[in-house]
Amino acid sequence: IEQRARFPWVRDRSIFVGEPHDIVPHDFGAGLPGIREWTENNFDFSGYVMGSPPPDGAERAALRRRLGVGPDERLCVVTVGGTGVGNSLLGRVVHAVPIIRRMVPELGFVVVTGPRIDPASVPRVPGVTVCGYVDDLADYLAACDIAVVQGGLTTCMELTAAGTPFVYVPLDHHFEQNFHVSHRLDRYAAGRRMCYAEAADPHLLAQIIVEEMSADRPYRPVETDGAQRAAQLLTELL
Repeated sequence: IEQRARFPWVRDRSIFVGEPHDIVPHDFGAGLPGIREWTENNFDFSGYVMGSPPPDGAERAALRRRLGVGPDERLCVVTVGGTGVGNSLLGRVVHAVPIIRRMVPELGFVVVTGPRIDPASVPRVPGVTVCGYVDDLADYLAACDIAVVQGGLTTCMELTAAGTPFVYVPLDHHFEQNFHVSHRLDRYAAGRRMCYAEAADPHLLAQIIVEEMSADRPYRPVETDGAQRAAQLLTELL
């Protein structure tokens, strides 16, 4: 904050990827400015930037067929991003799979480990496909019936934009996931939050996954013009 005040000329423009109300209504600390107020005074806002617009009904049906999801099948995607610390969550979800499949036999699972988790470390359970890397993960997130994720902003917002039901489990003591990401998801009425202690109970985790898959929780629409707005803000500098 002090550097920003002392050297305003260092930056020609600062862009916040989101809207003012996406920012938590708290202050930086005792005697420091409010986070939202300070950001509004120092940043321009582009709205959220998505890779591509989410598929509509017909596009989603075609996408599911392309990904090999049959008309009588349902799909749960489990992913924890690029960090190895998510190995515990993957194990907890896989441990709950037999319980879930007794309630929803047609539900299959794709577990994406990412680059820092050895796929061989994930237990092999019927109905679960384990992948180290999925090139079109965003398509899977848009096409699936339910997702279980860690709590990173990009993955959660892709699910929100697609209207996909999801359960997210922020890392304990992770400031961004527990405060900033959760606040933004609450604004969109998106996702069901669980803490790690709750996710340790396979029966509770199974119950919540099944509940969220069938719950009718319309999310607030995510703005789709963020990239254009950001480009316009940058073009003005040229």
